[in-house]
Amino acid sequence: MNSYEFTKRAAIFIGLALVPLLIWFLFDVVLIIVGGLLVAVLLTVVATPFKKARLPRSLALALSGVLIVCIFGGAGYLFGQGTLSELQEVLRRAEEAQQSITTSLNASQLGNLALSHIRGADVPLTALLGKFFTLSTTVIVGCIVMVFLGIYLAAQPTLYREGLSKLFPPEWRENAKDTADYVADALRLWLLGQLIEMLIIGVLSGVAVWLIGLPSPAALGVIAGVADFVPYVGPFVAAIPAVLVAVTLDFTAVFWTALAYLLIHQVEGQLIMPIIQQRMIFIPPALMLASIVALSALFGLQAAIFAAPTTVILFVLVKKLYVRDSLGERVQLPGEEA
Repeated sequence: MNSYEFTKRAAIFIGLALVPLLIWFLFDVVLIIVGGLLVAVLLTVVATPFKKARLPRSLALALSGVLIVCIFGGAGYLFGQGTLSELQEVLRRAEEAQQSITTSLNASQLGNLALSHIRGADVPLTALLGKFFTLSTTVIVGCIVMVFLGIYLAAQPTLYREGLSKLFPPEWRENAKDTADYVADALRLWLLGQLIEMLIIGVLSGVAVWLIGLPSPAALGVIAGVADFVPYVGPFVAAIPAVLVAVTLDFTAVFWTALAYLLIHQVEGQLIMPIIQQRMIFIPPALMLASIVALSALFGLQAAIFAAPTTVILFVLVKKLYVRDSLGERVQLPGEEA
């Protein structure tokens, strides 16, 4: 081996070794890229009917973007003002409930012990809920970058697909293109299923708390629907403000609220999710939950929001590149016929 070959291989080895470290320090950028991919997938999915009508791709994507903006803008106009006031009411009642619970716990020695541990952990619940609805400048900038990144990816997918393949040796480039296609299909199927699931859970939760008699049912429904974007963990997080609102009423409301969210979670896990995953994409529940917990512990709350699509990407890459290509196992990938 001559010095040139040795230097080349050493540089490749060092580069590969530095990839995990680079991802660690630039994980926020990775999350923005994942968010941009989701925006691109959403634009492409909505544009599909327009493309089937033989419209040019650019026009189909433009109409897709206008339609998405109209849907969100219309929903914000029709429900935004009322829902915003309801969200403020939910936060107010949640803080009132926390103060009531704290007062009750202070009345007993066991309660004081529990409160000391909570204070030591520095987990103010209402502050956490407040942060959930607060948009910092960094978040806003990140969202803007994600949107424009998604628009560029959706507008010229072939350009970026070809560019990505150029990073690999010539004999690997076709496989790289196929892998990128499989990842795109998996994200499309996951996003479709997740949006359907979020809509169902939001409606079920809003109707349930309305029947129970809790104030601000629309806001609680929105919270439940949005929180369901994070599978398995989101429904439990969404139940916290609902139970706290119920605490400001009476014990009966607390009981029925907790029972309603538990039943909705069971219906989601046993009925809604299996039906959707059967037609979309199936990720083992333990793998998804472990990924959400691990990414949240390593990189914070923002990582939990995009933990599910990140897991989908890694799941497809492992099945395609390792299980199928390296081990030679015959496995089904998302979008393939059984």
